[in-house]
Amino acid sequence: MKKVLIVCIVLISVLIAKSENIEITSKHFEADETKLISKFTGDVKVVKGYDTITSDSLIINFDKNKKPIKYIATGKAKFKLILNNKHYAGRADKIIYNPLNKYYRFIGNAFLQDIDTDKKIYGDDITIDQLNGKYNVKSSGNKPVKFIFKVDDKK
Repeated sequence: MKKVLIVCIVLISVLIAKSENIEITSKHFEADETKLISKFTGDVKVVKGYDTITSDSLIINFDKNKKPIKYIATGKAKFKLILNNKHYAGRADKIIYNPLNKYYRFIGNAFLQDIDTDKKIYGDDITIDQLNGKYNVKSSGNKPVKFIFKVDDKK
């Protein structure tokens, strides 16, 4: 009986955690139901639990059931996120998030910092595929990709 109760509590807490509300604030909002698009402009802030994205503009694309399938944040886009149980912060000219595939793409002057280890990545195009645990960083032109981390040289 005790084990059944523990399993029920764990299942309920997982369901509650997956159904977190998303709160979006901005100075202006418009929607087009025929194109299944919503647009927020002016001091946009998206909050879901710990995750926060701020930007000048946010476009959300919806599927026919009105569930979000893509978020596109542009203009001074900054973020704080938990990805694969790690805390990240950073910025990019454009952030694209696909919630179905748990896929993030940070485009243009992208910077990503692992808050827990202080690892830092700089590039022009950073992608994070949470489902497959893959990270990809690219640079454009003559600019290099930059990865900064600390090493303890204990002898």
